[in-house]
Amino acid sequence: MSPDSNGSGARSRATATGNGAATGEGRGEEATRRGQMRRALLAGTVGTSIEWYDFFLYGTAAALVFPSLFFPGASAYAGTLASFGTYAVGFAARPVGAAIFGHWGDRIGRKATLISTLLLMGLASALIGILPSYDSIGFWAPTLLVLLRVLQGIGVGGEWGGSVTLTMEWGNPRRRGFIASWPQVGVPIGLLLSTGAVSLCSHLMGPSFDTWGWRIPFLASVLLIGVGLWVRLGVLESPLFARELEKKSVEKQPTLEVIKRNPREIVLSELLRMSEQMPFYIFTAFVLAYGT
Repeated sequence: MSPDSNGSGARSRATATGNGAATGEGRGEEATRRGQMRRALLAGTVGTSIEWYDFFLYGTAAALVFPSLFFPGASAYAGTLASFGTYAVGFAARPVGAAIFGHWGDRIGRKATLISTLLLMGLASALIGILPSYDSIGFWAPTLLVLLRVLQGIGVGGEWGGSVTLTMEWGNPRRRGFIASWPQVGVPIGLLLSTGAVSLCSHLMGPSFDTWGWRIPFLASVLLIGVGLWVRLGVLESPLFARELEKKSVEKQPTLEVIKRNPREIVLSELLRMSEQMPFYIFTAFVLAYGT
């Protein structure tokens, strides 16, 4: 065999080895991406389930126990209206939370902001669970209840958009709609969990539920925070956001930029969701008071 043929063979083997290494490296990166995508899906779904558990739990308590605990001087009708008034405060706070955490999510990353929203919502719910009633601290009881409800609204407002964005950015670009739909599964899961927790405590505690048993589902939020943190701490920032940081193309005021560039889309989205949101909350909250 000639020296040239030996050299060609060596080069071929080297090229094959290099291609094999590149292929193996590519497979490793793809496996890592798939693992992170599954982790992001799990983190988004579990996190939103916990957040909506807390959010819906307040609605159930507002319909069943808050009128007598925090508005005892009012008639049954007025007490129910006042209780649902505090419930409504959370909805007013949701776009505020979306603006705040949307801004920081685009500035410092989705992971840090989603951990913050989880902690904010869970701690606000736990504090509601230990909040004294009107008989103990008077006017401060409903005042603090409203404040904690505002914090809940801010938390869930920042949670939903951030979890959808994180899962979408980790997903396959051709299936982003499907991938981004998974955090929304947390809405019915949270509703079922909150309703189930209240039903179970009411069944087990009987008359004591109206005095102190209702606090247990709220205090359980502390345990759920631990579960959510364990899942979310293992998620990395998406490659899409990492590239934005590398290119230094992150907007200084991302929320304002969105409002300036897409005002029409924002308004149309709000109107579209309104037709779905209004009857949903009538069914899931007011119907409890009406049925009782």
